[in-house]
Amino acid sequence: MEAIAKTRHLKGSPRKTRLVIDLIRGENVSRALAILKFTDKRAAGPIEKTLRSAIANATYLAEQQNIAVDPDDLWVKTCFVDMGAHKNRRRMRPAPQGRAYRETRHYCHITIQVTSDDKPKTEKELMVEAAKARAADRPKKDKTPAKKAAAPKAEKKAKAEEIKTAIVDAPETPDSETVVTENSAGENIEAATVKDEASVADAKNASTHAEAESQPTKPADEKQLDINEQLERQ
Repeated sequence: MEAIAKTRHLKGSPRKTRLVIDLIRGENVSRALAILKFTDKRAAGPIEKTLRSAIANATYLAEQQNIAVDPDDLWVKTCFVDMGAHKNRRRMRPAPQGRAYRETRHYCHITIQVTSDDKPKTEKELMVEAAKARAADRPKKDKTPAKKAAAPKAEKKAKAEEIKTAIVDAPETPDSETVVTENSAGENIEAATVKDEASVADAKNASTHAEAESQPTKPADEKQLDINEQLERQ
């Protein structure tokens, strides 16, 4: 359902009136009335009256055609302002140096068309729908994140444990030698050879025997003399 309302020979320039009417183009009727109510322009009042007249014309036509139309469903489809006639109302305005400027009174015509049809989609809405359609046409990928393989870590741990056991169970080697191994990460591991406790004990006993043999026992008097000499030196 569409309806038109016009206001002719409205006092005011069309340029100033267009500043107001551009605010309601494409808006819903209720929103357009709210915008005009809070717009501080002289042309807002006549434009509001014209808009209400268009709403009344739409409801009247709907009743004539036995069609149910909700006024809240109407929206401003077309609105524009044309230049009106000057009506030969010329006035003279005083100017400097005795001159006079001609002053003309401007008039304009307002036209507003409302409709209850569906609004055409804007370019932004069309772009959004096109993007959604492209996304739907694409093959769906597996959204589950790829799990990190834990097998390599387990293998590294197992190799490290094998290296440790091999170091502990390695045969005896000379004191100067060391066992060098390489783990899975490429790092060198040095491990000292394990000595036999019995061999260590034998070496200690041999050293004590050698010291005892190198220092033969002295008589008690000579020992006491040596002690006295050391005390005198101190």
